[in-house]
Amino acid sequence: MAEHPHAALVRKGYEAFSRGDMDTLRGLMTADATHHVPGSHPLSGDFKGQDAMIDMYGRLFSETGGTLRVDVRQVLVDGRGHAVAVHRFSAERQGKRMDETGCIVFRIVGDKISDLDECVADIDATNEFWS
Repeated sequence: MAEHPHAALVRKGYEAFSRGDMDTLRGLMTADATHHVPGSHPLSGDFKGQDAMIDMYGRLFSETGGTLRVDVRQVLVDGRGHAVAVHRFSAERQGKRMDETGCIVFRIVGDKISDLDECVADIDATNEFWS
């Protein structure tokens, strides 16, 4: 059985992100896409538009000295424009190590990602890691 197109789109996005292929990521998102990052740290907030999102992704890699890894565990879809990707996130930063489960809820319009709502398993640990 073939993978649902929304699941394939999300997986393609994770693969591009992991390679640092921001041009491919841009092609997968609407121009006004928004990534909502939870927490109260310098990299949390709402990043609206491709440029703001790509800049934030660059900061993730920069702040972690290239140690950031995201391993997709599962992608779930509803067939109505939503997908949820469960992943394992690991990175090192300033002598700290993060290794936890998280997810992103994607809103897909047509064949493009328009909204990303990120969730983390331990918001306090996430805030501590990025602060």
